[in-house]
Amino acid sequence: MILVFIEHKDCVLNKTSLEAITAAQTIGKELGLQVAAVIPCGGECSLSNDIASYDIAKVIVAKNEKLGTYTPDGYTDAFADIIRKENPKYVIMAHTYQVRDFAPKLAARFGKEVVGDVIRYKNDGGKLTFTRRIFLGKLDADFTVGGDAPYFVTFQSGAFRGDNAAKGSAAVENVEVSVNDLRMKPETPFQEAKASVDLSKSEIIVAVGRGIKSQENIGVAQQLADVLGADLAASRPICDNEWLPIDRQIGSSGQTVAPKVYIALGISGAIQHIVGMKNASTIIAVNKDSEAPIFDIADYGIVGDLFEAVPTMIEEIKKAKG
Repeated sequence: MILVFIEHKDCVLNKTSLEAITAAQTIGKELGLQVAAVIPCGGECSLSNDIASYDIAKVIVAKNEKLGTYTPDGYTDAFADIIRKENPKYVIMAHTYQVRDFAPKLAARFGKEVVGDVIRYKNDGGKLTFTRRIFLGKLDADFTVGGDAPYFVTFQSGAFRGDNAAKGSAAVENVEVSVNDLRMKPETPFQEAKASVDLSKSEIIVAVGRGIKSQENIGVAQQLADVLGADLAASRPICDNEWLPIDRQIGSSGQTVAPKVYIALGISGAIQHIVGMKNASTIIAVNKDSEAPIFDIADYGIVGDLFEAVPTMIEEIKKAKG
């Protein structure tokens, strides 16, 4: 069996969990393993029926009043209880901040490590090899797991697409789990005065780099984003200069995204930026430098001045929309 962790906040799904379901379905089909989803819950779980609409064997609602708010202690106790009952071969999760917090602790309960931030895998006669990027994306490293199961794996956002998760019908099973005394008391989550932007949920992103030249010119990119119904993002230098808020930053020190379309305007393609957006389905780059590294990963490229290219793109998009 493969267990998939379903992350949520007050029964509002973190959509990267659907990517984890896709990963589990894909691996399960190749290895002949059933898939079960696990939802931690402090009370009634309205999310369970939504997850049950996917092609998995069952949805396990791990219930305990101490799971109403996330704590690493509570989640570790709950999942350890489920793992002992279900005896899975793999435990698969999306590589979110929450998972990074509790997954190593959970794996340590079973004397295991976590193969984290995986971008792909290879099946060699039933033995899986997982690939993850190291040295800020400069190298790919292959990992295999040994010893007895369970094996803990987290997949990077965009490694699988959530909209590829196969639909079906699963049974819902409520399981009371044991949670020990919590050593931590969570406080109210920090919230900036202005709500942060979660670019990981964006379908289309228009990102700007040094080629935008000045803060006043960002309006050109915003116009393109507006006609596309896209979100505006940036490379690190733009945010360092405070031309855009830090919550708009894409890259190794910002957000990791996997939109359907990523338009890079005046971004050269430093590896620190590429690791944050390389999993986009379609990448479009506009840059005056024909040798810019961004063109190595772009599906479509325009070698030219963005201040000439973008107004033309806007005009053509408006024409196409009628």
